[in-house]
Amino acid sequence: DYVVVKMIPDNRLPPRHLHSVHTGKTFAVIKWESPYDSPDQDMLYAVAVKDLVRKTDKIYKVKTRNSTVEYTIKKLEPGGKYHVIVQLGNMSKESSMKINTVPLSAPDALKIITENDHILLFWKSLALKESNFNESRGYEIHMFDSLMNITAYLGNTTENFFKVSNLKIGHNYSFTVQARCLYSGQMCGEPATLLYDELGAGEDSSAAKPGRSTDVAAIVVPVLFLLLVTLGIGFVVLYMRHRRLQNSFTAFANSHYSSRLGSAIFSSGDDLGDEDDEAPMITGFSDDVPMVIA
Repeated sequence: DYVVVKMIPDNRLPPRHLHSVHTGKTFAVIKWESPYDSPDQDMLYAVAVKDLVRKTDKIYKVKTRNSTVEYTIKKLEPGGKYHVIVQLGNMSKESSMKINTVPLSAPDALKIITENDHILLFWKSLALKESNFNESRGYEIHMFDSLMNITAYLGNTTENFFKVSNLKIGHNYSFTVQARCLYSGQMCGEPATLLYDELGAGEDSSAAKPGRSTDVAAIVVPVLFLLLVTLGIGFVVLYMRHRRLQNSFTAFANSHYSSRLGSAIFSSGDDLGDEDDEAPMITGFSDDVPMVIA
C-alpha cells in the first residue's frame, strides 16, 4: 500500500545551494537551485550585486522554470569584492555569498640595472597581456628592507621603469611592482617581486647580474660590429687590389704576345736598352727584297 502526497509550494523559501562556479577578472558564474523541486511555473529571481569597494548596487532579473539555474554576472572589475544576494521576486528569504574577482596579472620580465649611485627597475608593459589595463592607471612600487624589517612605498609611475636611490650598503631589498591600487588600495594587481642583495665593496649581487650583463653587452656588441665592418672593408680592399694587379698583368702579357710563336716574349730592361742602341735604324725597303706578310 502507498499514498501520494503533494506538498504545497512555499514561495517564501530561499534559493538553495547558491555557490560560485567560475570567477574571472570581469565576470563570475553563479549557480543555485529553486526553493523546491520541479517548479510547475516560471519563477522570477532577483540577483542583487553589491560592490563592496565602490559601494554601489545592481539588480538583475532572471526568469526560468528550471530547478537548477546558472547565471553569469558581467561587467565586474579585476580585483573587486562583491556581495551577491539571490531571492525570489516576491522578496522571499534570500541566499547570499561573497565573490572576489581575479586581480590583474603581475608585470613580466622585472629586472634591475645597477648604476653608480642608484638602480633602475625595468618591466614589460602590462597592457601587452591585459586588455583591461590602461597605461594611464600606472604602476606602484614597494620596497622591503629585510635587515630593518620595513616595507616602504616608493611611489607610482606610468612608465615601464623606476629609479631607486639611497640604498644602504649591506642591506637586502625586495622590490614589488604591480598595477596601481584603486579606491584606497582595495583593488590592486598581482605584484611582481624581485630580490636585490646590496653586498657593497664593489661586489655584484645575484639580482643585479642581469643588469650588469646588459651593460657588458652594450659595450661588446658595438665593438664586435666595428671589427666585422673593418674586416669587411679590408677584404674589399684586398679583392680590389688583386683584381687591379690581375688586370695589369693581363694587359702587359697581351702587349707582349706573339701570334707567330703562340706565346708571350719578355725581356729584361738591359737587353731592351742594348737592342735599342745597337739596332740600326730602318729607313726604308729595297725593291729587290721580298716583303713577307704573315
